[in-house]
Amino acid sequence: MHNFDFAAARQEMVERQIRRRGVEDRLVLEAMERVERHRFVAADHLRLAYEDTALPISAGQSISQPYMVAAMTEALELTANSRVLEIGTGSGYQTAVLAEIAARVYTVERISELSQAAMELLQSLGYSSIRFRIGDGSRGWSEEAPFDAIMVTAGAAHVPPALLEQLVDDGCLVIPVGGPPDQDLYQIRRHGNSFERRFITRCRFVPLIEDEES
Repeated sequence: MHNFDFAAARQEMVERQIRRRGVEDRLVLEAMERVERHRFVAADHLRLAYEDTALPISAGQSISQPYMVAAMTEALELTANSRVLEIGTGSGYQTAVLAEIAARVYTVERISELSQAAMELLQSLGYSSIRFRIGDGSRGWSEEAPFDAIMVTAGAAHVPPALLEQLVDDGCLVIPVGGPPDQDLYQIRRHGNSFERRFITRCRFVPLIEDEES
């Protein structure tokens, strides 16, 4: 892989898979250009790191397709001052993209080996604005709430009430709902005690697993 031009592949990914498919947010495009996706994929998938596809990682999970990462990030409407909660750390790739834009990222992963590996990798890459937790993401992170934006990177049977409660007024939740195997991706914006739901696209994620008492 020494002769493979990852930087050129990443630039082509952003142009062909993301910009041309309608993602316009400058902060998102720049973040996708900076984050090296090949750092987050398995060694035997390095040549596929910038292809338009999800890829398997350990523990039966996956790293999302680049376009989906960009589209979901854009739907959060982040600024440099945003505090973001991510449900489903996974490989840490989406976490890194969020951290390139937002002031603080709080990420919850129920599989400890994934959380630990992502934390070690992200810290080695110099990310210092991310906090990690192992647990049931459907409960959010009440001690750090409210959040300007919340992203769920697993398919939910329903929208967890705790996540809605932990949004600031006018904050956005981006979440895949339905399935398996496919879900509808929504942006849900809080207006006081009411919530406005906007359909974004169809998608396919691993299931969001909630503890029975959630």
